[in-house]
Amino acid sequence: MRRKNTVVFKLALLIGVIVILLWTLFPVFWMFSTSFKTATAVFERPPELIPSNPTLSSYTRMMTGTVGVTPIMRFFNNSVISSLGTVIIATMFAVLASFALSRLRFRFRKSIMLGVLATQMFPLVVLLTPLYILYMRLRLLNTYIGLIIAFTSFTLPFSIWMLKGFIDTIPSELDEAATIDGCGPLGILLRVIVPVITPGIMATAVFAFLDAWNNLLFPLTLMTDVSMKTLPPGMILAFGGEFKHDWSGMMATSALVALPVIVVFIILQRFLVDGLTAGSVKG
Repeated sequence: MRRKNTVVFKLALLIGVIVILLWTLFPVFWMFSTSFKTATAVFERPPELIPSNPTLSSYTRMMTGTVGVTPIMRFFNNSVISSLGTVIIATMFAVLASFALSRLRFRFRKSIMLGVLATQMFPLVVLLTPLYILYMRLRLLNTYIGLIIAFTSFTLPFSIWMLKGFIDTIPSELDEAATIDGCGPLGILLRVIVPVITPGIMATAVFAFLDAWNNLLFPLTLMTDVSMKTLPPGMILAFGGEFKHDWSGMMATSALVALPVIVVFIILQRFLVDGLTAGSVKG
């Protein structure tokens, strides 16, 4: 009887996992399926799960199409530049700030930590108007550095708290041993802390990349020049309209947006699993 109950439980668990996977992955499948349909096939009833006459016309339009005089692929290049710049700057400052908040003892330390955390309470929309006015006065509109700073300002607080949690788990005895060997604070950070929290740094970098890559409001507001917009607002300009939407073209572009995310996740999967489960303690 026990063996029968075990088999039934495993079968029910397997069915549950399959249902959850189908529920989760079906929108991704539908996105790729729609990207290979013609403009009329998208609206057929009943809808086709797999296109009967698949075509690459949507991908061709995406590669060769323009919004005004701006190539659609320019949006992809803008996304790559701004996202990678955000990853580099946000990760570098997050490592330094999290080390200072975790290991150093100075006045107003807890107040600074609460201030960093409090920045996450403000919705992104609330910051757009004052940020736009500030950027206009500083002449940072329609610049890569301005967009990277905007992305970093929204990504950095969470990254600091995330890495601080990793550093807090490292025994302070390692710092004392490094100090005896002649290391200063920077030496302790580079030679002791960073090698141990590598999974956490990778997880933080992936978070910063995804946050910048998928951000719509900042490039839509701060990039008034069409040629400087990234993929999320670029998709709206290229395939959205007042009376008609090019759904197959939009799904093809969505596949292009999702591809770098999938590649980054596959490459850094091991680091993400280590960083989000095992923490920063190795042994």
